[in-house]
Amino acid sequence: MSILRVCGHWLMAIVGVWLLTIAPVRAESLGDRIAAFPDWTSRPDLGDARRDLAYPDWMAGTWHVTSTLTAMEAPLAPEIVTPGYEGNRSYLDRPLEFDVRFGSARPRLRGNLPFGALGKPPIVADRQFNGENILKAYVGDRTNLQVRVEPDNPNQQATILPDGRQLLAVVTARGAETVSDRDFIGSELVTQFFRTQPEIYLNRVETTTVYHEQASDRITADQFTAVYLSPKDPDYFTAGDRPVALYRYDLRLDRRDP
Repeated sequence: MSILRVCGHWLMAIVGVWLLTIAPVRAESLGDRIAAFPDWTSRPDLGDARRDLAYPDWMAGTWHVTSTLTAMEAPLAPEIVTPGYEGNRSYLDRPLEFDVRFGSARPRLRGNLPFGALGKPPIVADRQFNGENILKAYVGDRTNLQVRVEPDNPNQQATILPDGRQLLAVVTARGAETVSDRDFIGSELVTQFFRTQPEIYLNRVETTTVYHEQASDRITADQFTAVYLSPKDPDYFTAGDRPVALYRYDLRLDRRDP
């Protein structure tokens, strides 16, 4: 199994679902974008990523996640196919399981402004805990694998792979819509740098997800992931801002803690 395939797409695509925040609705609503899937022809119109990533209060706690890839498409094939795309077919209809955790954010300062709103700490992902558990689900429990999150910048995360290889992910944009008290849509755009000697592979990944609180101990979600080429890719002028790979997942979160 290719480390690039697993960590270049799967890791950040799924980690991305835990890293969403509230932002103003743009011209194209996220609900409209989801309804149009897989007919996506451009990247989403999202806000910036200056603040940490906030979730609804009902996301707080520790959850056991079952994630299943249910559909995949390469819109520009056979001319352009991303590395590892065909290999990802082995994950179709194959449930993978891992734990994730969310809790109140610790006090932080960003640009001399206090983090948080209305005096109440927002619910955020425990990115290191979540990232390490997700990584183990896809590549096994290896002691030489590590996830590092910048303490003063929640938008940067590094995954340390065997032989010193690294996957650096930088959140560049995000947005969300609160549809109802039990329905939440979030989206983020991540730039990924896969460092392996002597080259650096670069792309962009969008994760747009609609969550539904079924009960206090159960959340379901549909997740839509799109991979876009970097402007440095030789095929970029052919692809432009059109996605070169699309994936859809079914997610189920079962509460671990009381």
